[in-house]
Amino acid sequence: MANKRPLRILLSGPRGFCAGVDRAIRVVEEAIRRFGAPVYVRHEIVHNRTVVEALEAQGAVFVEELDEVPPDAHVVFSAHGVPKSVPQEAERRHLHYYDATCPLVSKVHREAERHFGDGGPEQRHILMIGHAGHPEVVGTMGQLPPGAVTLVQDAEEAELVQPAPGPLAFITQTTLSVDDTAEIVQVLRTRFPGIEGPKREDICYATTNRQAAVKAVAPDCDLVIVIGSPNSSNSQRLREVAERAGAKRAVLVPRARDLDWTLMDGVETLGLSAGASAPEALVQEMITHLAERYTLGIEERRVTEEDVIFKLPAPLS
Repeated sequence: MANKRPLRILLSGPRGFCAGVDRAIRVVEEAIRRFGAPVYVRHEIVHNRTVVEALEAQGAVFVEELDEVPPDAHVVFSAHGVPKSVPQEAERRHLHYYDATCPLVSKVHREAERHFGDGGPEQRHILMIGHAGHPEVVGTMGQLPPGAVTLVQDAEEAELVQPAPGPLAFITQTTLSVDDTAEIVQVLRTRFPGIEGPKREDICYATTNRQAAVKAVAPDCDLVIVIGSPNSSNSQRLREVAERAGAKRAVLVPRARDLDWTLMDGVETLGLSAGASAPEALVQEMITHLAERYTLGIEERRVTEEDVIFKLPAPLS
């Protein structure tokens, strides 16, 4: 394209895959390598269609429930975690199962169990900060008996929730907005001074780092593009954080082919990030498409380095 106009790109870093996502993908790939296709995966292993389609090409078959899995098959549980009823059902049906739950989500499961205890006098009712219907929330609440956990989705619900009298604790989904969660926690601590919680909210390091990285570029941007799937909680939160941090506009785009190019009208500085379940290849794909239309000047603003690696679960390690 002749006479391409200049475009400044601010790349936020860290961005893209986190250790939990990387581990979950490796679980599926290793299961296929060891046992051959098909390997069944309950729910999307992570919330990204590009990742899901790549694994399908290797022999993964994605299902929503175990009743879609044939007897004696190999099945992987997604990174978001599952209720206790799911592995129990897998055992009942004699399925070979491998748990790809992110270790940081598993940590929240253990916190919930610790607060609940054995149901004795020290048992605490748990308030879970999170989004209704998200598989991580479903999995975490499913660690305990019905009624043991009450979901709180925002500060307004935190102001109104009326748990039964007695000791309380709170836990949080790992992929929430850091700022929104702090506001909700403040409301809960004000209303219930004795409530117990983690030393730090359960929002994972990767979510925290990616939000901080977006905040570092957003004030200088006419538009921020977050690459990620619409059903990805951490990707949606990045878009929200970008707008609140001062970007004139922020959009969530699954990949370059989905971008509405009219959004680029008048954009001189573009911020670019990716949710924790979006591969770096999609970022580079976006840059390639931008380079066809603009003369790019690219600057990366990296707020921290990440070196976290999670081992595969014992049956596959």
